[in-house]
Amino acid sequence: MSSQSKIQLNQPAPDFTLQNTKKEKFTLSEQKGKNVLLLFFPLAFTSVCTSELCSVNEQWKWYETADADVYGISVDSIFCLAKFKETYQLNFELLSDFNKEVSTLYGVLYEEFFGLKGVSKRAAFLIDKEGVIRYIEILEDASKLPDFKQIEQVLQNLKNTN
Repeated sequence: MSSQSKIQLNQPAPDFTLQNTKKEKFTLSEQKGKNVLLLFFPLAFTSVCTSELCSVNEQWKWYETADADVYGISVDSIFCLAKFKETYQLNFELLSDFNKEVSTLYGVLYEEFFGLKGVSKRAAFLIDKEGVIRYIEILEDASKLPDFKQIEQVLQNLKNTN
């Protein structure tokens, strides 16, 4: 447990670089000037993860209007995530944390998940245009979804203050 960071509201988001489904590098600090919603999820192609990401996809236009980029992050490989993105025609990018470094950095790694070691918890981090964390939700119960109404409210507040 001590290896996991304690991320707090109103602090700068820890920077990281991961690969997306096109094998391109994504670096969080390069996203300044945009609101960023990071959605950590346990595993591609599982029922709750599919439901969560498809529901975000259905709200895609709202996130665009709110000037927010959404990124899904899991410990799946880029190849698995590319197939998942293609299968469900997701409009947002998925990032592979195959080495579990970012999930550890953000404190969202299960020690054990159905016998699997090192799977991301379901979690949401909303980062404002300055790179500061404005919303955190880490769910211990993977069958639960983040409070998207609350996330949308925080995003709306950010939009209104800009």
